[in-house]
Amino acid sequence: MRKLLWNLPIFVVVFILLFYAAVPKVQAESKQSVLSLTAEEEKYISSHESLKIGYVQDRIPVSFSDKNGELAGISRYIFDHVSELCGLKFEYVPLPTNDVTYDYLLNGGFDLVSSVEYNKENQKAKGILISNPYLSSRKVVVARDGLDFRYDANLSIAVSTGSQTLKKVLSESYPNFKLVDYPSITACFDAINSGKADLMIQNQHVVEHWISKPIYEKLKVIPVLGLDDQLCFSAVVAFGGGNGPSEKDGRILINILNKAIASMTEDEIGSCTIQGIMENQYSFTLTDFLYRYRYAVITLAILILVILILTILFVHQHIRLAENKADAKVRSQFLSTMSHEIRTPLNGLIGLNYLMTQKLDDKEQLKDYLRQSTVTANYLLSLINDMLDMSRLQTQNLELDLRPVDLELLLNTVSSIAQNAMSDKRLKYKVDFELTWPRILGDEVRIQQVLLNLLDNARKFTPKGGKVELSLKQKMTDSGEVLTTVTITDTGRGMSDEFQKRIFDTFAQELDTVSKGNQGTGLGLPISRRLALLMGGDLTFVSQKDEGSSFTFTFTAKPSNKNDDTAQPAVQKQQCLKILVAEDNELNGEIILELLKGVGLDAELAENGKVALKMFSDSEPGTFNIILMDLLMPEMDGFETTKAIRALDRPDAKTVRIFACTANSLSENRDKAIKCGMDDFIEKPVDVKILLKKINE
Repeated sequence: MRKLLWNLPIFVVVFILLFYAAVPKVQAESKQSVLSLTAEEEKYISSHESLKIGYVQDRIPVSFSDKNGELAGISRYIFDHVSELCGLKFEYVPLPTNDVTYDYLLNGGFDLVSSVEYNKENQKAKGILISNPYLSSRKVVVARDGLDFRYDANLSIAVSTGSQTLKKVLSESYPNFKLVDYPSITACFDAINSGKADLMIQNQHVVEHWISKPIYEKLKVIPVLGLDDQLCFSAVVAFGGGNGPSEKDGRILINILNKAIASMTEDEIGSCTIQGIMENQYSFTLTDFLYRYRYAVITLAILILVILILTILFVHQHIRLAENKADAKVRSQFLSTMSHEIRTPLNGLIGLNYLMTQKLDDKEQLKDYLRQSTVTANYLLSLINDMLDMSRLQTQNLELDLRPVDLELLLNTVSSIAQNAMSDKRLKYKVDFELTWPRILGDEVRIQQVLLNLLDNARKFTPKGGKVELSLKQKMTDSGEVLTTVTITDTGRGMSDEFQKRIFDTFAQELDTVSKGNQGTGLGLPISRRLALLMGGDLTFVSQKDEGSSFTFTFTAKPSNKNDDTAQPAVQKQQCLKILVAEDNELNGEIILELLKGVGLDAELAENGKVALKMFSDSEPGTFNIILMDLLMPEMDGFETTKAIRALDRPDAKTVRIFACTANSLSENRDKAIKCGMDDFIEKPVDVKILLKKINE
């Protein structure tokens, strides 16, 4: 007895488990018994574990694929209820959005197709067996607001691909409608919204879902009388004995489905409908929000943009004010230095000019005064050239004049110039270079300019008895160019850490060097570095206060052919060239004439462009070989005069060489001179060597 009592709980648990295991079977059998299935139908159910149903996947909330790719919506609730009623298991597979063919369904192993539009005539069509409707709702018209909808109007109707029954009904009932296929429901909505189609006819539940989208706010819904949307199942069978379900099996399946559908009450179908709609209401996206409140968003964006622009302008203005305050001291120092640098040699020239008037009879003294005047004038010219170079480099208007360069000759020339200056200060000057490629294609004048500037700085800031060294090395780069590295080292004062940070800033100078008489314009190093960068290299340095500095200048150039000739032949007197000089400044004109006559060239002066044009046109063809043309002259400027000469009807009008000869050497004037017909450009003050070089060329 005691043993029986101990085992009683176990018997109870086993009984409960067996009871609940039997309940589903009992319920299924009871539900199937409600359907009054025949023996043949029961046999069909027991012999089919699962049926493959193809469903339309773009009819939210009626029938569609959820985020997991499974059937969702009203149809899913109804199908699950039908499955529960008849005992059949369903496998839901989405159908393509385009037209689905009979062969596709048969070959794909589909047993049923859902969401087929009910039409009794489909019963007679080959390959189609349809059930009674499992869901009925109204069809409605969707049109743009303001469209006058009439059934007898010639309107274009957007129809989603696959709506064969609807197409057939519309084409038969409303032949004046033009049916246009679109791949999906949303494509139909977009076509109407954009005006590509006039209207669409669709299931009310589907329309109510999409019409809430803000972008479709200008569309309206119109009920359609006498046109219901009834959805049913269609059995896929192989007629004529082919592979696939037989027509007999298809009819048995349809009978089972019809009994299950008939057993569903209106409340049950209504519950499925409401649940499918409520769970799949349209969800607003960020795009919808932006569209609905687009005017407010645009206004806010404009306001933010205005605030942002004003903020940027405010910050920029304050930055500029801060920079101006920071630069004020530098600019003030520069102006003071420039004033000193210009006034000092000008005072010297004025003084020398006065002394020369007092020593007219002393030729030796006059020669010494003239030599000093030349040195002083050349210094002033270099000062102006530095200013012009800086301006061109800042505006990227300076171009390199690439020609064959003999580096050995250039280094010897530079060293000769530097040696004289070093000797005056009793500095030890050493040169050491290894020229693997002594001939390159480069800008000789600019290379020399950088080297002389660096050597002059080393001389200037190295005390007497110090040492300056120049070394040069070369190597070939992977791109086939020669990389030349020049290092100039001195034992001078060096630079402070603070000044090293701004050494390449325009007008930068270290104040303690200015006080020791080593002042300059503060342009030499910035110009040199920009020239180095322009030549594909750089200018770097290492410096220690009171120990000296080392500057490294690098530049790249293509190697030059050994047969290239950089030498320029001297002008021979027997060439018998005659030059017309157009110059409105009398003193400049006389100087140029004397310079030309001094090298054996015949020249005549025209005081303005109009006179120059007359002198040339009145002369015999070939009289003048070259014209030196000033650009800024009264009566006619150099540009007008050149155009007029080139337009003359005489053989030498196109061949006479015309050189622009002006103090205005900006690149825009160069371009304008060449464009109007001039051949080349010579800067004032005229360098006789450069002039002769141009003439020889």
